Amino acid sequence: MGNNTIEILQQYLWKASYETIEMVIISLLVALIFGTILGLILYLSETELLVKNKVVNSIAATLVNVIRSIPFIILLVVLIPLTKLITGTTIGPIAASVPLSFCAIAFHARLIEGAFADIDSGVIESSVATGSSIKLIITNVLFVEARPAIVRSITITFVSLIGYSAMAGIVGGGGIGDLAIQFGYYRYESGVMLVTVILLVFIVQIAQIIGDKIAESFVH
Repeated sequence: MGNNTIEILQQYLWKASYETIEMVIISLLVALIFGTILGLILYLSETELLVKNKVVNSIAATLVNVIRSIPFIILLVVLIPLTKLITGTTIGPIAASVPLSFCAIAFHARLIEGAFADIDSGVIESSVATGSSIKLIITNVLFVEARPAIVRSITITFVSLIGYSAMAGIVGGGGIGDLAIQFGYYRYESGVMLVTVILLVFIVQIAQIIGDKIAESFVH
């Protein structure tokens, strides 16, 4: 690793890492709130035993499918006006958090829907048979029984956001991906590219290990 590579890493790596963390944490928190709510709506409106509603399910599913069908790099461009309206700018990690959040909400919603759908139907049926309210079923059955799957969903969403955040660097989002593109690719600094790749792999591996451990602790 040459002196030039070391200087670049010393000057930009910590800033890029902070920008990536900022983008990912903001969009992950937004996804945890709105993605979970949307996933719950998708599940409840599809389930005959609970509050099946074809209209609501169709609207929610269409919204999710439209967002998920658009490649992220195109979504970045399409949402530029909205990003400017919300953040006042179209560059930087805060601005990149807007399209990242939209992408994460749709992605996480489908994972949460799947987590609830995997619950043994007998558990739901017995809860309904005992006269439990929808609120009680949601809080004491769905979220309790689906805890391992929900934790795994959060982990998958986090890992996906790491990859999406790297793409956000291409359009001025900053972060580790931007560092890799600007120096590792455009300036042929292979050392910078290698370090950024290793760092991203390390972050993903740590997140996956932690997520798996937490999920296992909820298995009963």
